[in-house]
Amino acid sequence: MIIQKTAAALVLLLFALAGWTEIPRTADGKPDLSGFFDIATLTPLQRPEELGEKGFISQSEAEEIASSVADTRSKSSLPSDPERGAPESGGDGTAGAGGGVGGYNDFWLDYGSGRFKLKGRYPTSIITFPQDGSYPQMTALGNQRMAVALSDFRVNTGKAWWLDQEGPGPFDNMEQRPLRERCLLGFGPAAGPPTIPTAYNNLKRIIQTPDSVMILAEMVHDARVIPIGGAHRPDDIRSWMGDSVGRWEGDTLVVETVNFKEDPGLMAADENLRVVERFSRIDEASLLYQFEVSDPTIWTETWKGEYPWPQTQDKVYEYACHEGNYSFGNIMRGARTLEDDLLSGASSGLQE
Repeated sequence: MIIQKTAAALVLLLFALAGWTEIPRTADGKPDLSGFFDIATLTPLQRPEELGEKGFISQSEAEEIASSVADTRSKSSLPSDPERGAPESGGDGTAGAGGGVGGYNDFWLDYGSGRFKLKGRYPTSIITFPQDGSYPQMTALGNQRMAVALSDFRVNTGKAWWLDQEGPGPFDNMEQRPLRERCLLGFGPAAGPPTIPTAYNNLKRIIQTPDSVMILAEMVHDARVIPIGGAHRPDDIRSWMGDSVGRWEGDTLVVETVNFKEDPGLMAADENLRVVERFSRIDEASLLYQFEVSDPTIWTETWKGEYPWPQTQDKVYEYACHEGNYSFGNIMRGARTLEDDLLSGASSGLQE
C-alpha cells in the first residue's frame, strides 16, 4: 500500500512538473477541448507578396495594423445615408457579389480586431509551409479547377456573357451554383476541414465525450461529429466535409479526414483531398489548431498551417443563410432576364 501511494504521488508530481495540471482535463484524463471559440483574426491565410521572406512582424507593427483596421471599420460602419441614390445598374463593374453593390456598411463583417500571437511572435500568415507562407504550386488540373472557382468572382458587366461561350452556363440550373451560394456549406471553408477564418460568423463550439468530439461551426451551422478510434467508412461513401476519424497522441487530438466528394469546401480541392488536423491546449483559455493538406492531383506538395482558437463567452446562434435562401430565386430570375435582354435585342451593346 505504501509503495502504491508513493508511486501515485510520484505520477502526480511528474504531471505537475510537466505542466499537465495547467490545462483543464476531462474525467478520463484527456485534455478538455470543449467550449466556445472565436477564431476571427486579421492574420491572413497567405503571406502578402510584398513581405517576401518576412515570416513575422513586430508587436508595434501588429498594433498599427489593428489600429488602422479599427479606424477603417469605424468609418465604414456609419449609418447609411437615407438620401443616397440607387446603385449603378448591374453594379459598379468591380468583381465580387453583386458587382460591387455589396452590403450597406461594415456592420455585418466580423473578421477580427488584431493579428494573433503564437509563442511570443506575430506570424505574417496562417500557412507555415511552404516557408514563403503561400499555397504550393498547383498542378495543371489544380489551375483549371481554381480558374473555374474564381469565375464566380469575375467582373459583373450586367450582361449575359455566358451565352457567348460554348457549353453549359453557370446559371442554367440551381445545382450548378456553388455550395456556399446554395447555403449548403459555409465558405472559407468555415467548418473545414481544414477550418479557415472567414469574413464573419467565426464562432466554433466543441463538445467532447470519451468516444467522440463534435465541432459546430456558426457559419451555416455545419456540424462535424468525429469518432475517436475506429476505421474510415468505405471510400465509396463520400461527403462534402469528408469522413473524419480522431485519435489521441499524448495530449493532442489528431483528426484525419478522407473520402471527400469531388467538390469539398476547400476551393479547388477535389475528391483526393486528405486533411490532418491537430487540436491541443495552449492553456485554459485557448487551443492550438494545426492542419496539413495534401491533394496530389491539385497541389504539387503538402501545405500546412496553424493558428490559435481563443475561447469566448459568446454563444453560437442560428445562422439563417440568405434568410431562408429566398434570394436564390432572384439569382435565377435575374439570369433569365439578362438572357432575354440579349436574345431579344432589347438593349444594345450587350455582347462583349
